[in-house]
Amino acid sequence: MRRRHHFHIDHAGHSVSATVETGHRVEVEVLVDGKETGHATTHGDRPVFVHVELPTVPPTPVVVRATPGPGVPRCVLEAPDAAQPLVMSPRPY
Repeated sequence: MRRRHHFHIDHAGHSVSATVETGHRVEVEVLVDGKETGHATTHGDRPVFVHVELPTVPPTPVVVRATPGPGVPRCVLEAPDAAQPLVMSPRPY
C-alpha cells in the first residue's frame, strides 16, 4: 500500500519541502521555494539522497536525505553551512 509523507524546513531564507511516497518502490520529490527541483527513487528501506540547490548568490548545493524506513520515514537537510544534518519537520497533510 502506498502512503505519502511530507516534510519541511526553512533554511537560509528558503523553503525546502520533501514528499516521500512509500511502498514497494519509494519516490522522493523535493521542492525549493515551491518549485520541484529534485526527484529520486529507491526500493525497500534504503536511504535516498536528492541533490538540489538553494537559489542564493552563488547557488548553495544541499542534499535532502530521506530514509523511508523501517517505520515512519525521516528526512534531513545536509547543508555546507550546518555543522550537522538538519531534521526536517513532518507535516500532517
